[in-house]
This record gives sequence, C-alpha cells and structure tokens, in this order.
Amino acid sequence: MTEITPSLRPLAAVLVPAIAIVPILLSGRRPNLRESWTVLAALGAFGIVASMVPGVLSGSVYATQLGAFLPGVQFTLRADALGILFGLLASLLWVITSFYSMGYMRGLDEHDQTRYFAAFAASVASAIGVAFAGNLFVIFVFYELLTVATYPLVAHDETEEARAAGRKYLTYTFGGGVAVFAGAVLVFWLTAGGTAAGTTAFTPGGIAALATADPMIARVAFALLAGGFGVKAALMPLHSWLPDAMVAPTPVSGLLHAVAVVKSGVFGIARVVLDIYGPGLVGELGMGTILAAVAAFTLVVASIIALRQDNLKRRLAFSTVSQLSYIVLGLAVGAAAAPGRASAYALVGGLLHIPAHAFMKLTLFFCAGALHVETHTDDISNMAGIGHRMPVTMGAFAVAAAGMAGIPLVAGFVSKYFLLIGTVSAGNVIFAAALLISGVLNIAYFWPVVYTAFFEKPTESDPKPLVEGPLGGRFAGTDPGTAEGLVTDGGRDDRHTDGGDPSDDEADTDHGFAESHEGQGIEDKIDAAEQLHHEHGPDERLDWEHRRWIGEESTWLMLGPICFAALGSVVLGIVPDTAVFLEIVRLIVENVTGVVV
Repeated sequence: MTEITPSLRPLAAVLVPAIAIVPILLSGRRPNLRESWTVLAALGAFGIVASMVPGVLSGSVYATQLGAFLPGVQFTLRADALGILFGLLASLLWVITSFYSMGYMRGLDEHDQTRYFAAFAASVASAIGVAFAGNLFVIFVFYELLTVATYPLVAHDETEEARAAGRKYLTYTFGGGVAVFAGAVLVFWLTAGGTAAGTTAFTPGGIAALATADPMIARVAFALLAGGFGVKAALMPLHSWLPDAMVAPTPVSGLLHAVAVVKSGVFGIARVVLDIYGPGLVGELGMGTILAAVAAFTLVVASIIALRQDNLKRRLAFSTVSQLSYIVLGLAVGAAAAPGRASAYALVGGLLHIPAHAFMKLTLFFCAGALHVETHTDDISNMAGIGHRMPVTMGAFAVAAAGMAGIPLVAGFVSKYFLLIGTVSAGNVIFAAALLISGVLNIAYFWPVVYTAFFEKPTESDPKPLVEGPLGGRFAGTDPGTAEGLVTDGGRDDRHTDGGDPSDDEADTDHGFAESHEGQGIEDKIDAAEQLHHEHGPDERLDWEHRRWIGEESTWLMLGPICFAALGSVVLGIVPDTAVFLEIVRLIVENVTGVVV
C-alpha cells in the first residue's frame, strides 16, 4: 500500500543543481573550482535521489507541498516509483557526464565553458523537476524550463548552423509545450463535475473521473498530451529537430539523447498513459493502438534513414529516434492489450528500455566525442582502422552497439525481450514484426561502424589524417615538446580561463580543432597521403598509430565515463534482477496493473 511521506528531499534534489548555477558562474575564471562545483552538485543531487530509493521500493511516496500556484492546482513535487526511475537515471548520468565534459571541453579548448556548465546544471535541475512533478501543470512548468535551459547548449557553437538548429529546437519544443498545456487544461475541465474540483494529479492506474468523461474530448486531450510530449520523444513526424541538434558539442548530444530531453518526452507519455488515463482507459478509447502504430512506423523508418548517414553523430541521432519509439511502443501495446500478463510484460519492456537505452546511447555518444577530440574524425567512411588507435573507445562502442541491436548479455536484450514477449502474447503480430525488422536494421547500421574500425585498413580506403597528441588533448600549433600551447587533461590557464575564444585563436568552429599540427595542417596531410598513394600505391605508414588497451588513447576523464556507461549496459544485461532499475520498473507496473512480473 502506498504511503505518502512529507519530505523536502524531492525539492532538495531540484534545488541542488539549480543553486549550483550561481557558484559555477562566479567561478568562471577558475576552471578547476568551477568544475568542482559541478561535480559536487552532481554528487549531491544523485545522493538525495538515491536516498529515497529504499523507501519508494517499500511503498512510500515522498512529497513536497509548496501551495497552490493556479486556482485549484497545487505545486507538488512527489517522488513515486516512476519519478524515481527517471530522477535516479538523470542524476546518476549527470555525474559521469560532468567528468566527461571536463575532458571534452578542455581537450578542445572550447569557448564559453562556464556558460556550458551552468546551462548543464540548469538542464539537469529541470529534468529532475520533470521526474518529480506531481501533476500535469507542474510537469509543464519544468518541461518548458528544460527547453529554455538546453537552448544555450544546442546553440553553443554560435555559428549560423548552430543558431538555426537552436531556433528549430525552440519552435518544435515550445509548440509541444503549448499542446501539453492545452491537454492539461482539458483534463482539468473533464475531471471537474458538480461540487468536485478538477484535477491533473498523477494517480497510478489513472484518474477515475476520466472514465466517465466525454470520450471524444478525452481522446482530443490524450492526443494533445501525447503529441506535446511526443515532440521531445521524437515521434515522427515531430522528430526533425533532433538530428539538426547534433551541431552541439558531443556531451550535449548525450544530454539530449540519453539523459534529459528525449527521456522527458517519453517520461511524459508514460505519465499520461499510466497515471492520467490508465492503460485500461487508453485501450477503451482506442488510443493505444494508434499510438503503437505511430511508434512502430517511427522505429522502422528512422532505422532505415540511419543506414544512409555517414556522419556518426547523425547516424546515432536517427538511432535515438528509433529507440525512443521502443519505449512508446511498449507503453502503447501495454495499454491496447487486455489486462493481464501480456500487458504487464509490454509495459515492463517499454519502461526498462528507458535506463537501458540511456546507458547504451550515452556510451555511443561518448565514444563519438572521444573520436572527435583525439582524431577529429566524424564520418564513418574515414574510420578504417581507427579501432587500433582508439581500442578502448571502439571496444566500448561495439558493446553498446550490440546492446542496441538486442544482442544477449547487454541491456538492450532484456528490455527488448520483455517487449517482444508482451507484444506477441497480446497477439499484435504487426508490431512484433516491426520490432524484429528494426532489430535487423540496428545490426545493419551499427555493424559497419565496428567492422570499419577494427577490420579495415586506411590503405584499403580513403587516406586518413594521422593526429598524435598527449593524453586528453591535442596540439594547438606549437611544438609538442613545450608546455606553451599544449592542451592537457587539465586544460590551459594561460589562455582564456573561460575556455578560450575561437575568434581570437583562429580555432575551427567545429569544436576547437586547430588547423596546424607541428607545422602541418590536416589538409596538407591528406594531400600528401593522396599524392603518395598516387605515385607509389598503398603505404602502411598511412595506418593509424596503434595504442594499447591501457588507456593510452585519451584522457581518463573521457575514458572513465565511457567505460562506466558501457559497464552499466552490461550489468543491466547480465544481472537485471539485481539491478535496481528493473526492481523499480516492476513496482511501477504492479502499482498500475496489479500484475507481479
């Protein structure tokens, strides 16, 4: 039985990263202090959220009441099982992303690093607010704050392309926010009757008053809510902002795709299906089948589009569009199916794919970022043999890619197993076929990356630039033997303590890559390689420098988070019963359906 426990911890989890914005901004000229505040805030937020997990698993719901902020609407933060699932995930991954960001931003000597870390903290505070929102109006507030907080990250490069991507992001997500607000107003109106006040409070199994409301208006409200949250969940045709947002720095891409933004979209849909309407009413209204059809279409078509992308981040972006729809499909099939084990299995699969996808996709984006920092290689066609230069990075990439394809022993297998069993048991053959087809397509667009990295040679493909540098950085055009001009693990304090100014340093706008390396630009090396190949044929000297599997390829500020995220993917795949995320998911489904999985 659920027990409401008054507590300030849900509020504290939101306030810790929000308050940290101030010291981060004030420490802009002292990078080590600034990043210390970032790490302390991340650890503090995670510690607060983690402290509520045992109580939630035992049936408690921690609630903070802050009074009414609209007539008849309370500003409530509550940490229930579903909220803890998202809050724990966001706060945990913020910790490792903070360390990764240090290595990435310093490795490229990025500009405006203080703004970056402050916006990151604001984004995580908003994401935790979304997780612990107690009703539709509160989640709307944090949903919009998340949009505002992430805009500076999307447009970080300040190029025309970045600004255009930022404007598109704002247009789509603010439009989605308007739809969420309209849907919330309709739900409030539908649940009001006689002397009873309307409500949008999240209730496991759904708000009872909606069952007797006008079915047509209830469908309209559901469509508005699902569509509004579906923008950030990247459901087609509302997805196009997401690939364009890849112009942002790679840690931001990880934030967008694995931690906060897109997960807030699927989380919102989960709240609507499970705690506003309830799976039973969604099925009765016929909205479960419609939502499942949209999700199935998205996961197949996005996988096909991913096959055509040579840029690694764009391929990962369309992979995200596809994988998010696995979550939505599980929720929709669980709602469309008759109450019972089939429905419960589908719901477990969909919800478990939230943390499974987060760990795997964060690993993949971290790997893409490490490749960019250390070799400035972004296109798959230029990665022949790069696994020898970046063995740990590409090994982790291979593990996460296997999980995304549903290969056993990695997290994606477990969530997709539950999804497939639930879909087949419910008799939805078409949706089961979509899952299987998408799984094959996942292999088709991930395997070439792994094969190219480990089993091809540059001499068999286009010539590659050979970029050498110390751990965690690269040369900015001076002699590598001198300290001056060297980007190390700790960054440089002799230039631009806030991360440098690309306009002053003539750095490349594509995340700080310098034209000159020991007097020879990247284009010069490519031209020389092509000339050598033309005159003398393939030359083994054009191969990537081989690095050993002991972390020689990059700084551990980047390799550590990569290994942690990859290990998390494996733990969720090998011992899912002992992983707390599966235990939380089972509790959510039991509270909603009454079925123990």
